[in-house]
Amino acid sequence: MLVENMTENNIFLFVPNLIGYGRVVLGVASLYFMPTNYVIAAWLYILSGLLDAFDGYAARAFNQSTKFGAMLDMLTDRCATMCLLATLGTFYPSYIFFFQIVMVVDISCHWIHLHTSNILGKTSHKNIDEEENALLRFYYTSRPFLFFMCAGNELFYSMLYLLHFTYGYTFLGMSVIKIFVVLLFPVAVLKVVFAVMQGSSAWRNLGYLDIKEREESQKKQ
Repeated sequence: MLVENMTENNIFLFVPNLIGYGRVVLGVASLYFMPTNYVIAAWLYILSGLLDAFDGYAARAFNQSTKFGAMLDMLTDRCATMCLLATLGTFYPSYIFFFQIVMVVDISCHWIHLHTSNILGKTSHKNIDEEENALLRFYYTSRPFLFFMCAGNELFYSMLYLLHFTYGYTFLGMSVIKIFVVLLFPVAVLKVVFAVMQGSSAWRNLGYLDIKEREESQKKQ
């Protein structure tokens, strides 16, 4: 019975986490080909991104949501985007400052948001309190909007990556890839704005937690 329970609760072998490990392997393989073979790199990157939707579905379907899985999922997403941005910085050196800022905001704000959510005991970093910013609450509670923002952001940088190698198909004499880049640029900018908002909210909540703990400590003394 004890062995059975240990096997059943071995979160390292949970289905969504196994999918997460696969995403890591695909992501690393994509990075290897990214500077030289855009076709293989793009397919590996896209496949890793598609699996991102399945791990969340598996976590809900099998009741296997874990803090380990949430952190693995978030870090895989953030590191993949960061490495893509680093590659874009070498392809478009004139815009390196923009890519650096996006990397800093993306990594720091998502990490502090997830870290603070765990400290506050939230079951998910997507659970936003009623007193939080209305736009940020809408961002996390509307699944269609959240999907559009995340997919649009990734598609923008992916199209920018492909544009370095090829113009792709043309429509009315214009590159379809370039059209996507132009249309999705506002989405990428808005995604940075939302990241700053969630990071600011997390830092504020962490500060309030410090204040509360100090006040309780002073009362005990």
